[in-house]
Amino acid sequence: MVFFFSVTTPFGIAFGIALSSVYKENSPSSLITVGLLNVSSAGLLIYMALVDLLSADFMGPKLQGSIKLQIKAYIVVLLGAGGMSLMAKWA
Repeated sequence: MVFFFSVTTPFGIAFGIALSSVYKENSPSSLITVGLLNVSSAGLLIYMALVDLLSADFMGPKLQGSIKLQIKAYIVVLLGAGGMSLMAKWA
């Protein structure tokens, strides 16, 4: 794992330099590739946020013991997601 971690960045840089001469920014294949990579990154981020981070908070004994606190937590999560969506419109 140490070897893989230490080789990943230099390999990615070399790969990017090699592809920079043949890469066409507006070609359909490059747009599809970039779109697929963005979608997979966003999916991983959503999974990490919902399953790994929020589930630990929402399944805790303090939140499970109070319906009022659960409702407030859900409202705050939805407001946060809405705020991030609104900011993404201008990003």
